[in-house]
Amino acid sequence: MERREEEYFTISVVAKRFQVHPQTLRVYEREGLLSPERSRGNTRLYSRMDLKRLETILNLTRELGVNLAGVEIILRMREQLLDMDRRQEELIRYVMDEVRPEGRHKNTLVRMRTGKPEKKLD
Repeated sequence: MERREEEYFTISVVAKRFQVHPQTLRVYEREGLLSPERSRGNTRLYSRMDLKRLETILNLTRELGVNLAGVEIILRMREQLLDMDRRQEELIRYVMDEVRPEGRHKNTLVRMRTGKPEKKLD
């Protein structure tokens, strides 16, 4: 397995750092809440992103009392919102780069909003 130049942590280090039993981390993985990478020897390797996700999971369960099914739903919704934000930013960049108020795209934005055929204003 090729890994980027990123720092990884073993299950024992993560369990100690977050004060959870290693079996809890295995349950989170089994439930699909965490997906650590694996070494050639099949050791779980947690990235910084995994640790951030684990922090969120523990905050939801410990502080807010959310069960694992609820955590799964919240994480999925959060990912969908982030994906929608990314797509919206891409659309805005496209509009800013491709649909300019000068030249042949002069009225494209107006036509998109109104649904009316494009009219030349010259």
